[in-house]
Amino acid sequence: MVSPGMADGSRIPVQGTGPGVSAWQGTARQGDPAAPIELLLVEDDPGDAFLVEELLSDADVRNRLTWVRTMAEARRELARGRFQCVLLDLHLADAQGLDALETLLAGSPDAAVIVLTGLAEAEAGLAAVAAGAQDYIAKGRLESEWLGRAIRYAVQRKQGAIAAAALQAGRLRAEENARLERGLLPSPKLATAEVVAVTRYRPGRAHSLLGGDFYDVVETPDGTVHAVIGDVAGHGPDEAALGVCLRVAWRSFVLAGVRGPRLPALLEELLLAERDDDECFVTLTTLRLRPDRRTVDVLRAGHPAMLLRGPGPDVRLVETAGGMALGLLPGFGDWPEERVELPPGAELVLFTDGLFEGETGPGGRRLDLDGLLGLAERGAGLDASDFVDALIMGAELASADYGGLGDDVAVVALGWKGT
Repeated sequence: MVSPGMADGSRIPVQGTGPGVSAWQGTARQGDPAAPIELLLVEDDPGDAFLVEELLSDADVRNRLTWVRTMAEARRELARGRFQCVLLDLHLADAQGLDALETLLAGSPDAAVIVLTGLAEAEAGLAAVAAGAQDYIAKGRLESEWLGRAIRYAVQRKQGAIAAAALQAGRLRAEENARLERGLLPSPKLATAEVVAVTRYRPGRAHSLLGGDFYDVVETPDGTVHAVIGDVAGHGPDEAALGVCLRVAWRSFVLAGVRGPRLPALLEELLLAERDDDECFVTLTTLRLRPDRRTVDVLRAGHPAMLLRGPGPDVRLVETAGGMALGLLPGFGDWPEERVELPPGAELVLFTDGLFEGETGPGGRRLDLDGLLGLAERGAGLDASDFVDALIMGAELASADYGGLGDDVAVVALGWKGT
């Protein structure tokens, strides 16, 4: 790469240092109106390149110009990612017409492109604009004022288009998040007001989309309250979509009368049919608060233990018999159901592993279940809603100095009101 100058490639003395031509000093900064615009001229004719340089020196636009002769050189320069505008000749030794433009746009999608055409190439210029260029200028009609204005407008239009695309992408992500949230995190479907049901979800800080944690609570006509909490291994929209699928299926199976080990078996069949990754697995706990208000039937598939809170200030961990996670060894799952006593005024608190796996000390030390039990004991006197909030906040504070809770957290507290 050489500066615009003689046909033999010798340089014309210009202000600045380094490769290419620099009409102004300083580093261009995106969004800084006082900074020079970084320009790349892709032109194989030294005379035309010299003309562009001279016009830019008189134009009312601060700029730093770099000249290259071929598309190959242009691609190397664009790989550095510093150019805001490219002046492109459509007739290069190694690229012609719209093919040259497409190559350039692929190499630098964020740079504004102005096509330089011949006097009789208006149709080519219009075609270039339709293909993604911001403007076109006939070389024979180049003037300093027009060139400077075209560069400023092209850069502004490109930045506006990028901002608009980013805004639209943000709206689409927000809409997708809302759809996933409605699917993953439904409102409990309860016919009676005698049930304590508190649900919370907190996305991991490292993830912009919902992860695969899900929960649901539903009451059947016989007065039994059913609940599920689950965790799809992984993060992101694919895992979230799979979590939505499993959550909806769980509710459908429960309302259709499916109970006991048959329920996780059907969910595993669905998981195998829907997952894209053969190593994807799901942990979950599903339970039934029986209408007698004294017992709960619990079934676990690779999921963590629960907290039993109350009556009074008592809090303890409850780990029932359980089977392996769904999808881990398809067809070999065995999920025993165990009955747990639920004292009057007590609540069961289900959670995903993101609540206790946050790093809390050097050497990878984590909160773990013992640390979570300690947090629960300190908030034992709170009502169910405040207790769950305090539990999540305590876990966040414990890991705050080590990056916070990196995984998604779902919590469900269930019990009967009164004595």
